[in-house]
Amino acid sequence: AQSNKYKTRRVEDVWSEIVKCIGVHKKCGTILGGIHLEFTGEETVTECLGGSVGLTEEMLTKNYETLCDPRLNYHQAIETAFKVAAKVN
Repeated sequence: AQSNKYKTRRVEDVWSEIVKCIGVHKKCGTILGGIHLEFTGEETVTECLGGSVGLTEEMLTKNYETLCDPRLNYHQAIETAFKVAAKVN
């Protein structure tokens, strides 16, 4: 994040990348066989910005635990799964 040097991603950017990838496969007549997401079942993790919870850069410090790549929290992961399912069908 620009304001605090935490490594993060916007969940909306993740969704956009997945939707674009699905679109490329549809255009080529192929299917996306799967996606890999870094996520946790913990509701309170604050490593990725946005989503229905509306995590902001200021909120990252509340429960930023990763030593590697930022993970989607429980709410963001479920939201992502439903968005992907809606685009695939």
